[in-house]
Amino acid sequence: MAETEHITVATTSPGVGGAEEPGKSVDLPVVELLTGRGFVTGKSGSGKSNTASVIAEKLLDSGFGMLIVDIDGEYYGLKEEYEILHAGADDECDIQVTAEHAEKIASLALEQNVPIILDISSFLDGDEAEELLKEVARHLFAKAKKQKQPFLMLVEECHEWIPENGSVGEVGKMLIKIGKRGRKHGLGMVGISQRPADVKKDYITQCDWLVWHRLTWNNDTKVVGRIIDSQYADAVEDLDDGEAFLMTDWSESIRRVQFHRKQTFDAGATPGLDDFERPELKSVSDDLVSELSEISEEKQQTEDRVKELREQLDEKNSRIAELETELQDARDMRKMAEQFTDALLQHVDGYNPGRTEKEKQRRRRARWEEDDGESAAETHSDGETTTATADDDLGDPSADQTSGGGFGDAFGMFADDGAAMAGGDASGAPDSDDAAAASAAADGASVSNGGNESESTATAAVDFDFEPQDFTDDRSDGSQSTASANVAESEQSTASEDSASSNGSTASSGALLVERDSSESDYETPSFLHDVEADLRGLDEKARRMLAYYVEQGPDTPLNAHFSAGGSGDRTRAYAYNRQLRLGGFVEHAGCGRYEPVLRELVSDEAPADTSAPDIADAVADLRTVLAGE
Repeated sequence: MAETEHITVATTSPGVGGAEEPGKSVDLPVVELLTGRGFVTGKSGSGKSNTASVIAEKLLDSGFGMLIVDIDGEYYGLKEEYEILHAGADDECDIQVTAEHAEKIASLALEQNVPIILDISSFLDGDEAEELLKEVARHLFAKAKKQKQPFLMLVEECHEWIPENGSVGEVGKMLIKIGKRGRKHGLGMVGISQRPADVKKDYITQCDWLVWHRLTWNNDTKVVGRIIDSQYADAVEDLDDGEAFLMTDWSESIRRVQFHRKQTFDAGATPGLDDFERPELKSVSDDLVSELSEISEEKQQTEDRVKELREQLDEKNSRIAELETELQDARDMRKMAEQFTDALLQHVDGYNPGRTEKEKQRRRRARWEEDDGESAAETHSDGETTTATADDDLGDPSADQTSGGGFGDAFGMFADDGAAMAGGDASGAPDSDDAAAASAAADGASVSNGGNESESTATAAVDFDFEPQDFTDDRSDGSQSTASANVAESEQSTASEDSASSNGSTASSGALLVERDSSESDYETPSFLHDVEADLRGLDEKARRMLAYYVEQGPDTPLNAHFSAGGSGDRTRAYAYNRQLRLGGFVEHAGCGRYEPVLRELVSDEAPADTSAPDIADAVADLRTVLAGE
């Protein structure tokens, strides 16, 4: 494709802003249309959609790819002459798509050069339509960075996504990103709206070419006056259908032109009294549609499988609930049987209550282990919690403590096992009554030994003053338990990491940046910055000096920047150099004719998503070093 290739879309028209010789052909450069930023506006019926269709037809005639975001379902008429994929949500489309198809749509458009109409007018759920558009735009931008081929994205009713007032949603942020950064990757965008006053002015002022059809509302004509001139603000109200003021970066003059009529079926025309006949439309190949259909089938299969698994899970949960009920019933029956057995033993000759109590304790302990550590404490219906089961008399004050039963023998039983009894539930947490009893038992053991406390005595080994959250275990030989050592080791490791971080040795994410030390002179430029640095070095020397001025001074006019860069202050030359910076993405319009540098935003867009903030800052510093000529 030659850089000088043009398409003819209109003829010059007489009147205010018109040519001296009406009827001459108006040509537009293809590269500027495909990779630049455009804006077409005009009230309903003034011809703005016809203009967009004429441009689309001419590009399709030359075999160039594009994606049309159709808000009102008025572009399917292009299928009368062209094999173009119509994707949407109803049966009128070639294929029904959702956000899951976004990556494939972007791949067909850029990699296979398939023209696509993304018809979101048929979506009943607005959130679903926005999600689809956001994902398609995101994948287009990501693939354009690798593909680097001219491609145009045409967006109808752009004021819905990038409004002047109110917040900009995720879709709008993605479209603004394409408008600002897409050009250097070959991805262009043209926004269409009937209300220029409602479109974000930052987008309009950054456009390379603008088409102003008839406007009559006062707020809209004021926008014309601010961007072009007051004489055009008055004349724009009197333009005929299809007539417009054409303003471009590649032409110094503003031309009054009459756009050609579209050749394909006008699906957006207002219905009249005549019979309506829809023409026979071309369809795309079955192979192309099948690629997208496979995604739909896979999605349906996944949804069916998820539904099946959920049903199976519900059945298993119901069965688990039944088994748990049966298990609880069995436990209750066992407790009743034990109570009945104990009652019978009370009447047997030679019954030893102390021995039986020991056996009961061991049985309870074994039952706790069998029931996966089920607590012996039971909460009754009145909310009171006791420390013994229904067949226990451990907590009964009338129990014979001296005969081996009750708490005394319970401690003896645990001492036989070599355990330190802390009382309470199966988890080992002591409750207050048991703690008091254990303390008394420990004191008694101390007295019986003549006041000498021995570490080998089971009751003396019980310590009820520990803090539950303190898990350090200092051994008699000065060593620490494994848990304590692990905690200490973890704290030392954390402290080492914090120290390393405070010394500035944080590794760059994704290994994209080499660790930068002030003493090192062989710092390597990150890979994602190579293209940006090459573009910066490729600028004219005076343009680089202007950028350096913007970086140092902040927002200012191109004239001041040009003068500070050693220029004469000539307006034409100043804006010519400034256009290099703007098209390269190094500066943006900041309002009132001033421009500001956007090096950090430029680096952020080029960097991978996982790049850290310090790495971004280092990359920006590298660019400033290039500006300084080091």
